[in-house]
Amino acid sequence: MSDTGHIAGNIAHVRAQIAEACMRAGRPPEDVTLVAVTKNFPASYVTAAVASGLTNVGESKAQELAAKRIELPELDVRWHFIGRLQRNKVRSVLEHADVVQSVDRVALARAIAKAARESDRFNPSRRLQIMLQVDLDPSPPNVDKDSTSARGGVHPDQLLELAAEVAACDVLELTGVMSIAPLGYDPADCFRRLARLREQLREVYPTATEISAGMSGDFAVAIENQATLVRVGTALFGSRELPF
Repeated sequence: MSDTGHIAGNIAHVRAQIAEACMRAGRPPEDVTLVAVTKNFPASYVTAAVASGLTNVGESKAQELAAKRIELPELDVRWHFIGRLQRNKVRSVLEHADVVQSVDRVALARAIAKAARESDRFNPSRRLQIMLQVDLDPSPPNVDKDSTSARGGVHPDQLLELAAEVAACDVLELTGVMSIAPLGYDPADCFRRLARLREQLREVYPTATEISAGMSGDFAVAIENQATLVRVGTALFGSRELPF
């Protein structure tokens, strides 16, 4: 089993960076939730992160999310699904996730709504939290994008249409937006655009208060531009060269 002794120190260092970014932005550190991304790391890394005070864990693959939830059934954490979600994986993800951050198209929203209504995990009193992934690539939506640079997400012009689909389901709760800064563009500019889109969305859907933005390389920039959740993996756990 991999050594997890470095995790507590890394978490403390990242928390200090979060606090510094919040100070620069004039925000309290409590405004920002740190989501530990444990992709390609074993369940022991999740346990070590929770022992150091983290309560939010992110997974980007349905099979990894399921495996870790099954191995750690009593762990008191909120599980976020943050990866590209295919409709044939929706039921599996909904068995284990508390938050789905990567809803990016109407067909997916409908599939999630159907599965959530049929699930015994969710009801109007305990709703599945949904975030809308936004494509911040400024290229027009009909322009083919290189698969190595495309990050996924709904085009900003279609954001309200997608939001309406989620809001129509009584067992889903629309909580905000998520994005990944596209390669080759200034992250600060991208995150400012995302914050503006969140404000537009919140005018129609007041529960949409969250902004999930920033990863190990740019989470400080995201915080300085209103991010409320940051998704950090490498800075906490190291490289992912050896999948488990």
